[in-house]
Amino acid sequence: AAQPAATQPAAAQAPAQPQQQPRTQAPPAVQQAAPVQHMAAPAAVPLWTTLDAQQRMTLRPKVGVGVFITSPNQHPGAVLVGARTDSDSSVIWALPGGHLEYAEDWITCAAREVHEQTGLVATNIRFATLDNSIEVTHDYHYVVIFCICEVESEPLNKEPEKIQHWQWAVWDSPDFDQMPLFAGLHNVRSAGYHPFKNGGQALPVLPPQGALSW
Repeated sequence: AAQPAATQPAAAQAPAQPQQQPRTQAPPAVQQAAPVQHMAAPAAVPLWTTLDAQQRMTLRPKVGVGVFITSPNQHPGAVLVGARTDSDSSVIWALPGGHLEYAEDWITCAAREVHEQTGLVATNIRFATLDNSIEVTHDYHYVVIFCICEVESEPLNKEPEKIQHWQWAVWDSPDFDQMPLFAGLHNVRSAGYHPFKNGGQALPVLPPQGALSW
């Protein structure tokens, strides 16, 4: 009859069940270690920190102004784009625009470039958005200030050595997505800028660390 009391060690096996709990906690502990290792990975060295003093002077970013020209009465929902010959002889589509000159404000620059390139007189010129266009393989870095304006007539091609022809392109047309676009235009369109929403005005739509490649 003493043997039943001897069976009590079997009850001592019951504490073995709690030993299974640490085993169930082990996988989460392993899972938590993975992101810690990922976070510890060294960050990429900014390219500008690798340049010497001379390179920093010669490779400074340039400032450009691009202009969304709209024609609400004649071409609603469309912007004016020009067919440019790229460095590899392919056609790339770009807005009218150019370099911001010394001591020039960007509204004046937008009006000047529009008239020089198309002969159009721009009205209601206003800030649209901003892009930091970077393409290191082309030594290309432009801070592009985009303006938007309205016109009442049709463009002339006043710089045929740069532009093959001008064309009105409907912004929401699927055909627009098939057009190879100049860097800044490609970037702001891809990031969601819309020239016909909120009066065409928006905050910068790309993060300041860079831009997409074209």
